[in-house]
Amino acid sequence: MNGPQYALHRVHGAEQDLVVLLDEITTRHAQDHEVLHVARDLRGWSAEHIAVLTDHAADRGIRLDDDTSGPGGARRLVAAAGHLLRRPDPGILLLEDMHDLYLAASHASLAWEMLAQIAQAQHDRDLLGLTGRCHPQTLRQIRWANTMLKTLSPQILSAL
Repeated sequence: MNGPQYALHRVHGAEQDLVVLLDEITTRHAQDHEVLHVARDLRGWSAEHIAVLTDHAADRGIRLDDDTSGPGGARRLVAAAGHLLRRPDPGILLLEDMHDLYLAASHASLAWEMLAQIAQAQHDRDLLGLTGRCHPQTLRQIRWANTMLKTLSPQILSAL
């Protein structure tokens, strides 16, 4: 496996993790319309990223559809909330989901950075264009999760 292949697999796995996590968030927080609609939009971005990554990799003879090199799927930290409450509060679950989203999107951002760096080092304009189109959306996912954490934490944690 060469550098671009490795980086493509890392980004692909990270974006898959984001899709899984955002699906979980939309299911768990369907009653919160802002969270539901924004998470659906963010999920659409990651799904689009997966599609363009898969197409770009296929043009290079790389298969990403059976990717097993990622970190193994989005991990849930809700068990930590279980120590605080017998039945986790919906607010705590939302905080945990925003925390996990922030970390998953940060992971994806780092993978996009690696891909951009190898593309730049190898003067690969197609790969640079791909990262230039997709990475800013991942950064926006991070900012949304961070904003939600800053906004919700004082209210939810003060109520415990």
